[in-house]
Amino acid sequence: MKLCFLANANSIHSFKWIKYFADRDHEIHWISLTKNEFGEIENVKFYLLREFSFKLLDILLNVIPVRRLIKKISPDVLHVHYAGVNGVFGVLSGFRPFILTAWGSDILIAPKSIIIRPLIKFVLKKADLITCDAEHMKNAMIKLRADSSKIRIIYFGIDTEKFRPGPKDEKLIKELGFENSSIVISLRNLEPGYDLQTLIKATPLVLKEFPRVKFIIAGKGSEEKKLKELAKNLDVLESIRFIGWISNDELLRYLRIADVYVSTSLSDAGIASSTAEAMACGLPVVITNSGENEKWIKDGQGGYLVPVKAPEVLAEKIIFLLKNKDAGRKMGMAARKTIEEKNNYYKEMEKMEKIYEKIKRLANKF
Repeated sequence: MKLCFLANANSIHSFKWIKYFADRDHEIHWISLTKNEFGEIENVKFYLLREFSFKLLDILLNVIPVRRLIKKISPDVLHVHYAGVNGVFGVLSGFRPFILTAWGSDILIAPKSIIIRPLIKFVLKKADLITCDAEHMKNAMIKLRADSSKIRIIYFGIDTEKFRPGPKDEKLIKELGFENSSIVISLRNLEPGYDLQTLIKATPLVLKEFPRVKFIIAGKGSEEKKLKELAKNLDVLESIRFIGWISNDELLRYLRIADVYVSTSLSDAGIASSTAEAMACGLPVVITNSGENEKWIKDGQGGYLVPVKAPEVLAEKIIFLLKNKDAGRKMGMAARKTIEEKNNYYKEMEKMEKIYEKIKRLANKF
């Protein structure tokens, strides 16, 4: 098939999705407002749009070039990722069949704006088929007047062949200066919605029981300075390593040296990719009871769910897992099994490929 994607190239989710279909020898065209941060994909034709400082300008000044480009490509299917600017491009391109994948904040947060809400509803109405990765996302779109019969649940999926348990990287442990220490890791970006403050507030409680435990906080974001100041004020900065953004390839090295994975997010669409990757690596996870996390983790089976903004409860669960390593290992294996069965990258993309084939056959009806 000839597939055209409208998806921002600064996201690993876009990269992984598109790479699967390129590797399957489909003809792929990729249009993006952002540069590709993850390297070229063989046999993918990449088109970079000009990005402006305001989203409205992105739409106004790119809509005609996008429309012309898609018409020239003339794909079998146009697939747009994210219902915001990209979704508007998809609708205004006039091309059909047009598939939309909603990501999360485009449905759960953006429509709270009285200006953006009509645009999101417009995009949802015009899409010929919609995918998302959570039932509560589907319900939110139905409330925005999306046709429920057009919505399919497709997970982004985890490559369980790559993300799997393995030996600890002793070289990395030595580089970090974390010898003879248990390690707790967080991979969420340093933005308000991921509430890293709760993790830092839990840190002194954990250190009281385990003085040698170390915390790795990966990611970047607007709250970095604020979080470091909080850690300094709580006198725990020396036990925390802020390592910034790490590549998807490096991620596996860090997950394999960790003993516990933590996510303090205030909300999620489906299961966060970083959480699923940690689970696939056999790590017990302690995550907030938000979004649909309860569908992926049951207390004592794969890890623990904790309330949002509850550092004392978070600390309690981390301490339990550090004290009971055998129990943690069993939970980690149960977590991996869940991902293998329910969120396997290859199985999810196979489902998507069948959707492409079906919608291509029905294209003359649009």
